[in-house]
Amino acid sequence: MDNTTNRDLEQMVRSAVDNASITDVHTHLFSPQFGDLLLWGIDDLLTYHYLIAETFRYLDLPYDAFWSMTKQEQADLVWKTLFVENSPISEACRGVLTVLSKLGLDVEARDLSAYREFFRSKTAEEYVDTCFKLARIDYVVMTNDPFDDAERPIWLSLDEIDPRFKSVLRIDPLLNSFESSSRKLQSWGYEVDTSLSKGTLAEIRRFLSEWIARMNPLYLAASLPPDFAFPEDSPRGRIIERCVLPICKEYGLPFGMMIGVKKLVNPGLRLAGDSVGKSDIGTVERLCSSYPDNKFLVTMLSRENQHELAVAARKYRNLMVFGCWWFLNNPSLVREITAMRCELLGLSFIPQHSDARVLDQVIYKWAHSRKIIADVLVDKYNDLAATGWTPTEDEIRRDIAGLFGQNFWDFLKR
Repeated sequence: MDNTTNRDLEQMVRSAVDNASITDVHTHLFSPQFGDLLLWGIDDLLTYHYLIAETFRYLDLPYDAFWSMTKQEQADLVWKTLFVENSPISEACRGVLTVLSKLGLDVEARDLSAYREFFRSKTAEEYVDTCFKLARIDYVVMTNDPFDDAERPIWLSLDEIDPRFKSVLRIDPLLNSFESSSRKLQSWGYEVDTSLSKGTLAEIRRFLSEWIARMNPLYLAASLPPDFAFPEDSPRGRIIERCVLPICKEYGLPFGMMIGVKKLVNPGLRLAGDSVGKSDIGTVERLCSSYPDNKFLVTMLSRENQHELAVAARKYRNLMVFGCWWFLNNPSLVREITAMRCELLGLSFIPQHSDARVLDQVIYKWAHSRKIIADVLVDKYNDLAATGWTPTEDEIRRDIAGLFGQNFWDFLKR
């Protein structure tokens, strides 16, 4: 293929990626109807836990002293440490600057006061529209925890939410800390005990069914530790086997597993204190094999798990691999993992999700990811064209629409 054709193909791929509408399949965002649970604006951006952890790399400051500050004081310290006294070259720092730049603000001015003034002039509702437009997002999928004391009462009184925000029933507390969760269930009128009797398991299923009816979630989800195993003679193992998997099958909902997080290895950092560990891919394989009528959405946190996970997806059509999660959401790793998945899975995966906790982050996470994914796809389509099979523009747009959203929706409907 001559150079002109190569350039034309690259232009088609980059145009299709740039213009693709996104379904962001996993975030920690909320619609404006959830009030202060929706985080947005420069101070929330700067106090994101990635940046807090990075700030402490430079400071000899007691953790309690930081947490006793107001949010604005924390943001001031992060800005001073990471953006003024040091060059902001980390992915998390660059992300903040990408957001400001995409919003039309003067990044070169380094004027935190001016940035704050810009956000004070916005409402949450109009800023959602701005972020969705800049990121070219159709839908974001939330993370909704009925055990959360701030979120639960909102759901109990909520009439409707912005239809662009889709729900997910998050069940980490139910699986990872059942003893404390059982006390909450008891207080809400569920007849449960820590022995996980037959009656207790039935009540857990009732709880899940009632919250599915209330939330209308797209899937059930849990963040799981590196030592997560299945089958397992533990409360978590029994609840998954006897409650989660039957309920997911009954309602046709995937079970989303985010595997590999080590909680609070440094408790002083709070949310920023979590870490990563390698997991056993055999757990995923056993679930997919033993429950072929269930669907599993899986992302794993350790880089070392990515090849095994992609190979597992080749074996099980009820397994959908998604995203480059958390510590993997760095350009060099996103590029490596996306290329490897293309080579093993073709186009039958979900390359990325934002995992955004602050609304503004969808702007930078998708801007950065689009470029990397486009780079990978240009290489792959050129490799294809070199065989004599030149993809058409319509075929490229079809493929990329799948990667950025349709693969997810099709998997839900299977």
